[in-house]
Amino acid sequence: MAPIDESITLKRKQVIASALVKHLSLDPGTSLGVSGKDDIMSLYTKILKSSGKPFLQKENEEVMKWIEFAESFPVDCQACLDALTGFNQDLAQKSILLGNGTTPSDADVIVFSVIHSSVIGLSHLEREKLTHVMRWMDYIQHKEEFAHLFEKILLKKPAFEFLGTKGMAKVEVDSNAKKTLESTKNTEKSEADKSTKKNVAGVTENKEAVPEKKKPSEKERAEKDKELSVSLLNIQVGLIRKASKHPSADSLLVEEIDVGDAKLRQVVSGLAKYCSPDELTNRRVVLITNVKPGKLRDVMSEGLVLCASNEDHSVVEPLLPPEGAKIGERVSFSGIDGKPEDVLNPKKKQLEKITLNLFTDDKGVATFKGIPFMTSGGPCTSSIPKASIK
Repeated sequence: MAPIDESITLKRKQVIASALVKHLSLDPGTSLGVSGKDDIMSLYTKILKSSGKPFLQKENEEVMKWIEFAESFPVDCQACLDALTGFNQDLAQKSILLGNGTTPSDADVIVFSVIHSSVIGLSHLEREKLTHVMRWMDYIQHKEEFAHLFEKILLKKPAFEFLGTKGMAKVEVDSNAKKTLESTKNTEKSEADKSTKKNVAGVTENKEAVPEKKKPSEKERAEKDKELSVSLLNIQVGLIRKASKHPSADSLLVEEIDVGDAKLRQVVSGLAKYCSPDELTNRRVVLITNVKPGKLRDVMSEGLVLCASNEDHSVVEPLLPPEGAKIGERVSFSGIDGKPEDVLNPKKKQLEKITLNLFTDDKGVATFKGIPFMTSGGPCTSSIPKASIK
């Protein structure tokens, strides 16, 4: 097993080197002498020096965090999926890992190069669960035009066989999903045809002996709808009393939000590239207050501020409840009743499933499956029409 791991590790570094050379506009013929002994940081430093790009200490502290992630990214398929699931949460409120919101950073290029082959090897169902990763992958590969470069490197055997690329260099997001679905349908149809021919050939069976696909009952459908219902989320109107920069992450802000409780609720959001602390102070927001508390870069976060984002995630802003809404009141949805979970269970992926159905309409009204986010003062809105909400 060790030789395979070494082969994959070396291939990853070759991909990183080639991608960084292109990203930093170096001569494609630049000799880097990539070897299995190089770690990713020393390789990056070598390439950075060749490019003449200044080494900015503050910026590179952030890059270091993602280099550590890339260096420790596993080879084992299941471990890869677990790592990608965590990465998917990191990307929930980001269009890119570092930078000004539209231009991929060195960190984006390094992480993309490392996880590229693992993402391509995922099944359609696994990709469906990693919506933020797939969105980010699609954005980076088109922005950097890496497809041809990766194909040239990854199609070299024997490492190609271990990388799980399945003969593809480009990560297909939508069309590939359709092909997978069509392939599944064709396989099922083929199996059904074989079964029919077998019966016609002389095997007489009682119709009752052939189990029909049982349709879900009304009760089962109701339970499934309940599982994905927005009523599971405790969405409240809040007022940001104070906002400040995160002490160790340039892309994050720390907000102290009043939701009507005796104590202000501390929330960490990836809004630094879109809003200043001054712009957020005394601003009304809508936040989910029953997410599981956890630390983001060593700072505790006790909620999730819901934001609208345009298609390429270059414009992101918190949803805005109306002035008449009461601080702390729960946002409601017409025709949908239900008690929110005390704390959402991350393992059930409830939040990820529900947010897939959150959008603003063509007038900027925030909705769940077309049903407005309502408060006592009216609907919650955004200046971004037809936006996704996360």
